[in-house]
Amino acid sequence: MIYDLALADRVRAALSDEESLRERKMFGGLAFMVNEKMVVCVGTGGGALLVRVSGDRDADYLKVDGARRAEMGTERSMGEGWITVDDAALTGEDNLRFWIDAVLDYNSNVTGKR
Repeated sequence: MIYDLALADRVRAALSDEESLRERKMFGGLAFMVNEKMVVCVGTGGGALLVRVSGDRDADYLKVDGARRAEMGTERSMGEGWITVDDAALTGEDNLRFWIDAVLDYNSNVTGKR
């Protein structure tokens, strides 16, 4: 399994306040689970992160620099709410925090927990 260890550490730190946080090898990378739901996966899909966000805000998220529709194989869209974020779009902590906040917002709406 190949994924960016430094980015995984950054994601782990950003999610450290989540009581139900756990890690799992998934999608060929390292997935971070909150309330038993995958919120972010490091090192997949030809990008740095695979994120799970609200389908209602999907179009807005896709306008963010470095974001694109996640694919499971060539030209096989994972659908609304699944976005790949390129490594170059995650250089600053504010950039990573934007996506962490997005995934936690979606997760809290789906699970009813935060």
